[in-house]
Amino acid sequence: MEKTKESHLPTLGECTKSILPVRDALEVLSGKWKLPIIISLMFGNKRFSQIAKEVPGITDKMLSKELRELESNDLVKRTVYDSIPVVVEYSLTEYGHSLEVVIKTLRDWGVAHRKRMMVAE
Repeated sequence: MEKTKESHLPTLGECTKSILPVRDALEVLSGKWKLPIIISLMFGNKRFSQIAKEVPGITDKMLSKELRELESNDLVKRTVYDSIPVVVEYSLTEYGHSLEVVIKTLRDWGVAHRKRMMVAE
């Protein structure tokens, strides 16, 4: 007689261990602007005004706030060049670049979802 494999039901602890890191990630990346800013910087180092142009609808005040938060989470690096006038450039850190696979996966899912929803209409 063939033995059947019992299905493994996750415990509350296993569920919590999955939820907590996802919640942590969402906390760091939450909001309307952080991912678009990161995507802009995936295409190269930028000055503040370049990012502002590439992220439609963001205000300078909000961009400044979001860049500070991304910098505090070690995702973005702010470099000040000693020149006249002073030049400030933003770039992704090595840690920030680790989000590229996540962003690509989200983009791919978003494209597929958009197609699915258009077919459903």
